[in-house]
Amino acid sequence: MDVNAAVAAAAAIAGVLTGVIAMLAFRVSEREQKRPTRTSLHTDPVLPPGVDTVLSVLRSSAVVLDEADAVVKASSAAYALGLVRGGKLAVEPMSKMARDTRRDGEIRQVELDLPRRGTGRGEALAVSARVAPLGSRLVLLLVEDLTEARRIEAVRRDFVANVSHELKTPVGALSLLSEAVMGASDDPEAVERFAGRMQIEATRLTNLVQELIDLSRVQNDDPLEDAEPVRVDELVAEAVDRCRHQAGTKQITMAAGGTAELRVWGNRGQLAAALGNLVENAVNYSPARTRVGIAARRVTAPGGDHIEIAVTDQGIGISDKDKERIFERFYRVDPARSRQTGGTGLGLAIVKHVAASHGGEVTVWSSEGQGSTFTLRLPEAGASRDRADPHPDLDDEDGQPHPDPSPYGPYDPLPAPEVLP
Repeated sequence: MDVNAAVAAAAAIAGVLTGVIAMLAFRVSEREQKRPTRTSLHTDPVLPPGVDTVLSVLRSSAVVLDEADAVVKASSAAYALGLVRGGKLAVEPMSKMARDTRRDGEIRQVELDLPRRGTGRGEALAVSARVAPLGSRLVLLLVEDLTEARRIEAVRRDFVANVSHELKTPVGALSLLSEAVMGASDDPEAVERFAGRMQIEATRLTNLVQELIDLSRVQNDDPLEDAEPVRVDELVAEAVDRCRHQAGTKQITMAAGGTAELRVWGNRGQLAAALGNLVENAVNYSPARTRVGIAARRVTAPGGDHIEIAVTDQGIGISDKDKERIFERFYRVDPARSRQTGGTGLGLAIVKHVAASHGGEVTVWSSEGQGSTFTLRLPEAGASRDRADPHPDLDDEDGQPHPDPSPYGPYDPLPAPEVLP
């Protein structure tokens, strides 16, 4: 009886001890689960309140890094620039900046040239990176794309350098010629010869200054403020009249044709200058006893009808490498020939700006030795045509589509042009 009682008492005591030990183990386990660990610190980071909203509206590419250099938050622009790949910052100089800032808390900024992704042309992407601490554990990286700003600055520097060079050439020539005139005061024939050269250089200087003024005007003015319906045939007649003397000197035939009664919407002065530049270039770069054609027609497009004015010559043509740059300011395919013709290299740049500001474009077809066709494409004045197009998917009157982007062949842009004297 005493033995049974002792066993029962021992079992009871063992049960109580087991329960106490289980309860203590449960509480210890619960406490350990609530305690933050090193792993949880950077696997479940939390942005400070409002930071996510601010980053979403920034124009700069934004990346937030935790203490293990893992990406906590990255904007879509950061992915587009190739800054973030596989959850990590892909640019080592920026990663080093982030580590240094995390260590001492100082804000750092640097400009870097990064290779472009997917171009294969070795072009550099200019960026400005700024790193700052964000709270006690996070680091904020802001990256600004400076590529376009750098390009514009380079264009501006080149423009100033080219203007200085182009102005220096005729001014220097005038200075030398004036000295020659003074030294040949007793030789009437020499004075007359030098005076003729001075007149040529003065004309070149005047043309350069005028084209600089025209280029500045078309870049700064809004042509649609004074826009009006402009008859295309009047623009063509004005351009032909402007170049009639040069064409007659070289016995170049001027031919005009195309669809009549076409109108475009825009600034008459700027449109006349643009078309005049195209015709003048065609005459200047054409051999003697050749033809220059100007033709206009309507082209149906999904966004509304357009007017195409094509200027075709039988000149020296343009190589493929030059076609990509001929609309740059001061770029000339043949500098020696431009000096003979007095060209400044600004004419096609003016045409490009006028076309763009009027909602159009200018394209070129050319083959070396076969000539060139410059096509000025502008929106037609009016919302719709007077008559429906029976073939809306075809561009030509004969129901044949023309190739794009070269709507015209080497010659003629349109059949049966009117030959102008």
